[in-house]
Amino acid sequence: MTRTIDDVLADARARLHRVGPQEAADLRDNGAILVDTRPQWQRDAEGSIPDALVIERNHIEWRLDPSSGARIPEATDHDVTWVVFCSEGYSSSLAAASLQDIGLRNATDLDGGFQAWKAAGLPVSPS
Repeated sequence: MTRTIDDVLADARARLHRVGPQEAADLRDNGAILVDTRPQWQRDAEGSIPDALVIERNHIEWRLDPSSGARIPEATDHDVTWVVFCSEGYSSSLAAASLQDIGLRNATDLDGGFQAWKAAGLPVSPS
């Protein structure tokens, strides 16, 4: 049987403890790192979350894997809590599951993405 993207997304989300906007903000306040995977044009159109790292989707595994030569300084070990977000929380679920696949066990995503964060009235910066 051929799997659909909906099947893949459901499988990814089944292994994540997805967080809502307020929980994401609380996690950030306690040391988690928010990662914005949206492309520049989307950040320009929608705004951004202050202090979130920007790592577009096609680079995320290499930048966050602590064993990668292309890692960012914040990728110190496999225990870092990463909260990944996109615009609406679809591609970020796939990204977070991929991060878990490479051993980043505390990776998750923001349920509803940037749009949910903004709708919750949490801080947003214009781009």
